[in-house]
Amino acid sequence: MIKNSIALIGFMATGKTTVGKDLVKELGEVYRLVEMDNMIIEDAGKSIPKIFSEDGEIRFREYEIAACKKASQFNNVVISCGGGCVLNKINIDYLKQNCHIVLLQASAEEIYKRCMNDGPETRPVIDKADPKAEIEKVLVFRKPFYEAAAEIIIETTERTIDEIVKEILDKMKEEGSF
Repeated sequence: MIKNSIALIGFMATGKTTVGKDLVKELGEVYRLVEMDNMIIEDAGKSIPKIFSEDGEIRFREYEIAACKKASQFNNVVISCGGGCVLNKINIDYLKQNCHIVLLQASAEEIYKRCMNDGPETRPVIDKADPKAEIEKVLVFRKPFYEAAAEIIIETTERTIDEIVKEILDKMKEEGSF
């Protein structure tokens, strides 16, 4: 099977949505961006923080699996995956069926700065007592999951969106993917 979609994985604030939007523009009109978080919100009928507070993380992960399965069946899409998507191997198995998996990574310091710019309403991690330490802890825990899932790894720290998009497309062309 020829893979014709791209799944962007990575921790929050690594650029998945922003890069995804520009990647879609570069790839042309036949491509569209799919936000996995939006699929979960639509399916659950409530925000992600509400899902966690009312239904718990296990229920959220069930919604995430369903969204991953559905998104992985689309053609010509760029999927912006939730940061924890990689924690469940079934999600990666679904994505690998039709997607090239690209890891966007950034330093803990860069993620912290981006989260602070976005504010606590969109980045709950900065509501923690020590947000930098929380970011570092989660990054260390998830790093092996991200790296095991990724076919291409792109560093986003101190880089422009254009540079990141160009590198993704160049690496995919080198591999004969596009």
